[in-house]
Amino acid sequence: MDNARLSINDQEVEFPVTVGTEQEVGFDIRKLRGQTGAITVDPGFANTGSCHSEITFIDGEKGVLRYRGYSIEDLAEHSTFLDVAYLLIYGSLPTREELDGFNTEITRHSLLHEDMKKFFEGYPASAPPMSVLSTIVASLSAYYPSGNSEEEVNLNIIRLIAKLNTIAAFSYKKSIGQPYIYPRNDLGYAADFLHMMFAVPSEDYEINALIARTLDMLLILHADHEQNCSTSTVRMVGSSGADLFSSISAGISALSGPLHGGANTAVINMLEMIRQDGGNFQKYVEKAKDKDDPFRLMGFGHRVYKNFDPRARVIKKSADEVLGQLGINDPLLDLAKQLERIALEDDYFRERGLYPNVDFYSGILYRAMGIPTNMFTVMFALGRLPGWIAQWMEMKNDPNTRINRPRQIYTGHNHRHYVQIGHRAIQE
Repeated sequence: MDNARLSINDQEVEFPVTVGTEQEVGFDIRKLRGQTGAITVDPGFANTGSCHSEITFIDGEKGVLRYRGYSIEDLAEHSTFLDVAYLLIYGSLPTREELDGFNTEITRHSLLHEDMKKFFEGYPASAPPMSVLSTIVASLSAYYPSGNSEEEVNLNIIRLIAKLNTIAAFSYKKSIGQPYIYPRNDLGYAADFLHMMFAVPSEDYEINALIARTLDMLLILHADHEQNCSTSTVRMVGSSGADLFSSISAGISALSGPLHGGANTAVINMLEMIRQDGGNFQKYVEKAKDKDDPFRLMGFGHRVYKNFDPRARVIKKSADEVLGQLGINDPLLDLAKQLERIALEDDYFRERGLYPNVDFYSGILYRAMGIPTNMFTVMFALGRLPGWIAQWMEMKNDPNTRINRPRQIYTGHNHRHYVQIGHRAIQE
């Protein structure tokens, strides 16, 4: 492919064109400032590629999502979460022996250092679980120093995947004042999390196999999603040489924002608002159509997908099955189904590609599974962890990685003369 040509101030420069394996095209502008003195301006980085990556491919126009070349539909139907975690981190689906070894190692490292329980005790009961999650993950580097050897890095990866499950469950127990439930080595990853979340010492807790499998599937759907806000944060922090735990902690903090990981919480809050207003969902559909009305239906449409979110297709099928088998009678779930029907049938939504997305369905499913709203973003973080780790490793092993340092266009004052404090006038 020919080089890209740019004319600026009567000067023409050329930049190499880079093409991905799925024919994605980019202009390599690393020498732009050196050759022209100019930079690009791209608020939100919607048109800027920050790296080359082999991990996740998205085609938003066609509604395609693949991890390492495997479709999200196949992985969600046939794989376990730890199977997919291994794929993302190490590049290939594990053999039975490799997966068994991976599972065993994670099981062996799920306990937290007993001293870390004191950290939880220091938080108020009202502390948001995501804040607890971020700070406890950052503190892991004090207990497990980072090394650069492959063996040391892999051990910390195992530790992080194993312990985040426990940290997340402990943060919930802290928020409701219940005793911590320790992990069990005889349970799978999702089942163990449910046990730590909902069991109490005073009675037995029976794990629902359907809910455990559904949670495992939800974690798979969230495992990676290319260079989103939190993933880019992990890469940016990691580019400074920061260790794995610090980089992932930063990603958790980025995910905690309501415009990122809080989207499924916003869906439930919207449904609750409609319920309290008499359940007149048609009123809010019309408000969403009114361009002069600031109201928006949460959980509809996606910045990347201009077609149906492929994760939403998977989760919708599961939601119908789970809600049917559990026999849950919840007015919010009924409202959600009515809104879903409208969006799938109404020309206004279809013409604009405003289909229910993964956040719409995941919030409904988490609620049906008994997971409280303040834990929704924590669940997102649990699922996204393997992707963050894979992206951090790819960045770390890329010889072209440099510390991230975006440029800017300065729009402030020109040079100003300094005024001694006794001569400064009151600013109007």
